[in-house]
Formats: sequence, C-alpha cells, structure tokens
Amino acid sequence: MARLSTHVLDTVNGIPAPNVAITLYRLTASGRLQIIQARTNADGRTDQPLLSGDTIPTGVYELDFEAGDYFRGLGIKLPDPAFVDRVTLRFGIAEAGGHYHVPLLASPWTYSTYRGS
Repeated sequence: MARLSTHVLDTVNGIPAPNVAITLYRLTASGRLQIIQARTNADGRTDQPLLSGDTIPTGVYELDFEAGDYFRGLGIKLPDPAFVDRVTLRFGIAEAGGHYHVPLLASPWTYSTYRGS
C-alpha cells in the first residue's frame, strides 16, 4: 500500500510534539491545492496517513507545520516575528506505489527533515 505519513519531534524537550496543526497541499499549474488538514497526536504523528491507497498521485507537495503555535502553546516566549513559525516543506513524490515519510524535527531556532521509512 502506498502512503504519505509524517511526525513532529520537539528537539527542545526531546519529545514527540502533540497537537501540531499540519496542512498538506499538492502543487498544480494553477497553484496550491489543499488536500488535508490534521493535527499530531500524543506520539507526534497523525492518526491516519496523509495519503494512502494502492497508489498515490505523483508530483510536488508541500506540508505546512504550525511549529510556532506549538511552541507558544508550551509557554515559550518567541520573538516577534518568530524565527521559526510556519515551516513549509516542499518535496516530490516520484513513486506512485511508494511509502513516503516526511518528519519534522523542530525548535524555535531550527528545523530539519529527511525521507524516513
């Protein structure tokens, strides 16, 4: 089964990041097409894959993570404007039958990602 999944890790506290708002978009010739909105659970993951099926559409996607809102919710005082606020990750899906896992590791000062398994 093909799928796209994600999770968010809070690298300040060394824990999964719960309740982070995530929006998935597919980029088309006419702009960003919103596919789904979700929030992370207690394990920092979404309850369901963002995309799944026998195949998933290939193309270019973006994931928006509301990292600044998450850190503000923890009571962390961020500068105005925040250095890391909404994190947008642009990535490609080239294999319609593939498993794509796009994690976000975040703090108020940095973030990183990789293609996970």
